[in-house]
This record gives sequence, structure tokens and C-alpha cells, in this order.
Amino acid sequence: MSDKTPSSALAGLKVLDLTRVRAGPACCRILGDFGADIIKIDAPEGLDKNAGISGDRHGYDMLNLHRNKRSLTLNLKSEDGLALFLDMVKRADVVVENFRPDVKNRLGIDYGSLKAVNPRIVLASISGFGQDGPAAGRAGFDQIAQGMGGLMGVTGFPGEAPLRAGTAVADLSAGTFAATGILVALMERTTSGQGQWVQTSLLQAQIAMMDFQAARYLIDGEVPAQGGNDHPTVTPMGVVETSDGHVNLGVGGDGQWQAFCDAIDRPDLKADETYATMSGRTEKRDEIWAILRPIFATKTSADWITLLDKHSVPVGPIYRMDEVFADPQVEHLGVAQNISDPMRGDVRVVAVPIDLSRTPSSLVSSVPDAGEHTDIILNDLGLDADRIADLRSRGVI
Repeated sequence: MSDKTPSSALAGLKVLDLTRVRAGPACCRILGDFGADIIKIDAPEGLDKNAGISGDRHGYDMLNLHRNKRSLTLNLKSEDGLALFLDMVKRADVVVENFRPDVKNRLGIDYGSLKAVNPRIVLASISGFGQDGPAAGRAGFDQIAQGMGGLMGVTGFPGEAPLRAGTAVADLSAGTFAATGILVALMERTTSGQGQWVQTSLLQAQIAMMDFQAARYLIDGEVPAQGGNDHPTVTPMGVVETSDGHVNLGVGGDGQWQAFCDAIDRPDLKADETYATMSGRTEKRDEIWAILRPIFATKTSADWITLLDKHSVPVGPIYRMDEVFADPQVEHLGVAQNISDPMRGDVRVVAVPIDLSRTPSSLVSSVPDAGEHTDIILNDLGLDADRIADLRSRGVI
């Protein structure tokens, strides 16, 4: 048992978690880290065709995604299983699901059905492409959304094949947007007394994450292209090779350009009116990089970071994951936090990246085994041992 105290921020909030893979679990992870009671609804053994899609139950991915939850096994396709679930809905605040849009209707757990038993319930639905429309029924995964949402079209070097981002941008942002929508709906409920249906999708989330790149097209009609490691509109901002590796250089405004010229001891560049403005520098991007590359090749990455930091010029290392968590600032921020797992022992997982001054997040428990808390949860619903044994014998739980 953990001796850590759950966060009090969302204490008393009961969430029924029907999600799988990544976007939905990421949403519930945020709520659970802040103290919500997350009841993960797992299918009884042999009924989940997606079992193992995120790896071993106590593997790194499941450990990171499903901490701070309790698990109940429940066959929602059975009459008794559905009845039990709806009984739980009566006492819950939130249901989160990321089935294909038609599945919840077939199961009888659509928003109308949930609202009928609990008008205060908030249903959060995360889909691949939205709850309706011509593509609503399609299977959706993160990389599909990265492609359709424009990310792969601007990622990679000019003229090369489209390139996916190295992490699940669409999944994780959809989960974060869903958690935000849930909290908005709960806040509104304090006034209206009514729940509502929160919806987001991988496609919507990915397009939203394109932000200024999407706005370039919507407002100015400009279609962004692949830019490699260069910032699309600011120069010099990108990756530059040093004598022993690479650094990220970020010279933004005109004042930073002047400070940068002082740092590299190039007063001639500082005085050149051609490079005095951001638009002028971007127009001469190839020319500027041609000047800077041999300069940066004369010092190590560490030397450049030290020098440019002294002149308040944004610069940073490009880390592998082992180097990320060895960085003193990362250690200071507590991004990696310990959790005890019954199979893996003490492990480190990625903490929620939000600090609250009075009610911070807390990592209390590791991923539960499927059905680990079934009896406790059903006892709380008023079921006795004989009734639970009967349900288990018939494969309902």
C-alpha cells in the first residue's frame, strides 16, 4: 500500500473510465492525479479484443497511463452488466469513453440514456473524427490524425516524404482537451445543476495544435510547407551544428538579434540594415545560416549555451531521453515521480505537468490489475458476496 496522500483538488469526483489505448486514458489520468476517484471499467477476461494494444498490464505504457485508478471488470453487453453500469452512473459525476461513435448507442450508454438515469452526469466522448459527419465511423489512430490534421505536411525537410511527430500529439492533446471540457462542464453544472455531453476528436485536437500554422492558411491563405528544423517565420531559429553536436538556437525579436550579434562578435551583422528586421532576416534565411554554420562549428554545444545564455539569447541542448531526465532543471521541476508497482517495484513515471500551490497532484497507486477492486466497488453499490459470486459465475463481472 502507498503511504502517499491523494490530491484533494478533485476529491469526491467520481469518474467511470471506459477508455482504452491513449487519448481517453490520458484524459482520466489528469483527473486521477488530482484526486478524482477513477473507476476503470475493464472487460472480463477474454472479452476485450483490444487487450494488449498498449502492451503488458505492468509495462511502461500502462504504468504511466493508468496510475491512480481502481478497476472493475464488467460485461456491458450483458443485461445485468448494463444494469450495474447504469446504477453506477446514478452515483457518478463523469463518464469518459472513446469507442467509435455508434458503439455507445448499441450498448445503451449514449448521452440520452445516461442523462435519463442521472441528469447531472457529464459524458465525455473522444473519437477519431467526431461523433457525426461523413468520416465519423472510420477507425482513427494518432498517426492518421497527424496526417489529416496537417502536422505531417509541415514536418520533415523540404522535398522529402511527410514525417510523423515522434510522440502521439493528436492522442495526448485530445485527452487534454477532453479533460478541460469536463472541468468546464462541471463548473457550469454548479450553476445549472445539469450535466452535458463533452465531445472532442483526434482530428479536431490535431488541427487545434497546428495553431498559427492553421491560422496562416485560414487568415492569409498561405499553405505552410515543410521547413525541416527551421522555424517557419522566424530566422535564425532552428537547429545548428556545433563542433560536437547540435543546439537549438532561438533568435526571435530584433533586440535578440542585436544581442546575438554581440555574443558572436559580429558587429557587421548587427549594423547591416538587411538583417535589422525579422522579416528581412527570414527573407535572407539561407544567407544567414550560411554565415552562422561555420561560426557555430568552432565551439562545443556547452560552450555556445554558456556564451549565449550570458547575452540572454535563447539557446538549448537537444537531448536524448536519458539526458532529459538527467538535466538539473528537469530534476528540480519533479517531472519524473516515483510510484510503487507490485510487479515492477519502485518505478518512475511522468508527472502531470501542472503545479498547484495548495492542492498539488499526487501519485498514489500504480496500474490496477483488471478487476482488482470489483468486489469493493460492488459492495459499495450494495451487492453482497452471494450476488457478486453469481455475477462472476455468469461472466457478467
